[in-house]
Amino acid sequence: MSDVVTEAVAALNAKMAGNGFDRTAKFVIEGEGAIMIDEAGARAADDPADVTLTADTETFKAILDGELNPTSAFMTGKLTVDGDMGAAMALSGVLA
Repeated sequence: MSDVVTEAVAALNAKMAGNGFDRTAKFVIEGEGAIMIDEAGARAADDPADVTLTADTETFKAILDGELNPTSAFMTGKLTVDGDMGAAMALSGVLA
């Protein structure tokens, strides 16, 4: 597992403050690995999910740090979404 994924899992769990996500989402960080988010929180894994969001490391870090709005990243092509768009929208509330 890459350092980027390890740091992202810790940051996501801190942001969620013990609250899970009632669906399954997967973040694919290009060249680094994947992170699953579900009712148990965030963990490094590459399992099937309701929605998969893919971005490069820089974009993912900017979203996680609150420097880039996930919707803006999607609209500008920096973030791709595959699957349940409703789950993606719900996830953006978790990341805020």
